[in-house]
Amino acid sequence: MGTIALILVVVFALLLVMDVPIAVAIALSTFVAILAEGSSPSVVVAANMVSGVNSFALLAIPFFILSGHLMGRGGMASRLIDFAGTLVGFFPGGLAYVNTLTCMLFGSISGSAAAAVSSVGGFMIPEMNRKGYNREFNVAVTTTAATTGLLIPPSNIMIVYSVAAGSVSIAAMFMAGVLPGLVTGLFIMLVCGAFAIKNKYPREPRSSFKEILVSFKRAFLSLFLIIIVIGGILAGVFTATEAAAIAVVYALLLSVVFYREIKISELPDLLLQTGITTAVVMLLIGASSGMSWIMTMANIPQTVSATLLGMSENPIIILLTINVLLLCVGTFMDMTPAVLIFTPIFLPVVERLGMHPVHFGIMMIANLCIGLCTPPVGTCLFIGCGVGKTTIAKVTKYMLPFFVSMVLALLVITYVPATSLWLPVQTKQLKAEDVQQSTFMRGDQE
Repeated sequence: MGTIALILVVVFALLLVMDVPIAVAIALSTFVAILAEGSSPSVVVAANMVSGVNSFALLAIPFFILSGHLMGRGGMASRLIDFAGTLVGFFPGGLAYVNTLTCMLFGSISGSAAAAVSSVGGFMIPEMNRKGYNREFNVAVTTTAATTGLLIPPSNIMIVYSVAAGSVSIAAMFMAGVLPGLVTGLFIMLVCGAFAIKNKYPREPRSSFKEILVSFKRAFLSLFLIIIVIGGILAGVFTATEAAAIAVVYALLLSVVFYREIKISELPDLLLQTGITTAVVMLLIGASSGMSWIMTMANIPQTVSATLLGMSENPIIILLTINVLLLCVGTFMDMTPAVLIFTPIFLPVVERLGMHPVHFGIMMIANLCIGLCTPPVGTCLFIGCGVGKTTIAKVTKYMLPFFVSMVLALLVITYVPATSLWLPVQTKQLKAEDVQQSTFMRGDQE
């Protein structure tokens, strides 16, 4: 079985080096490994691809993608920017805080980091440039802050993790991401404050209570989407999948009827974009299901688990090792395939340590969010540089402090389980006794 694992890894690595699309690389390497194992690769790959996408929970993904497209083009970003400006604009370097807070709000509403970079960055980066902020700093703020929207619900990647992990509740994942998202945003804001003091960036005029109220009223309908989705799930009115469909209807009414930012004639193009994105995600999920099957046959999860647990009995060291590995993975691989491939490998390890699967899922997502800001994959970084009309080489210097802040936030999320588990317990998405049974939670490892 060791030979099969070696074939799988080598072929997959070679295909990635040859710049083969990730979904194709996963499927082809799986095909070759299954052929070496002696089974019929055509039948096994096809069967696993079909079973991999045959999940009701995955139906939420195209709906959330469509609602994200509608929000990105529907005029919500400008209203959220105005609201954030009245709240934090008066601090030194106020526009950097406005940028960060708006990315957090818009990213959580749309569920897309890329949409947050393009929509918020398209307005905030030129505005910050005009006010005398450094262009590369502006891009760095937008790029890193946009990733917080993947932690604050609703989030497609949480749905993918729930499916990959098996029996993890999507609602529990949604609630678990709120505090980690806020913690990450706070660490990013601390870096913004340090830059603002050092470079003496200007502050905006303090808003009166009336101005705050007016901007809140303008943004209320956009913010209300979070209440509908999360409140409905917590109240048991509808499932996460049904919530995604409701989000589409609400975003459509808001963008087309109330804000009138999207014309009826533009909807076919939005539907086409949604279909293309959904097809890519589903192909990744299907191909990764086949890879998970052959990895199980080759005993890769068990081998990795035994190796990591053999390195040290200290859970702090093991989790640090896993985080370092995931940081390297996130640099070269997009979030969806990374979650699908490495969840079956690392989840058994952390469960042996007594770590709750929900906690691990948030840790993994927070880790891989950093990869969205690093080349060569770095989707958010490339979009940010395009919007800001600058280069990665120039932005890198300003990105480094933000990387440090995100890694520090990741360490808090990793080693303070309550950051992820407290809110799901309080909202009854997790049973308190299940969390208390976690030996990692109590820190009494043997």
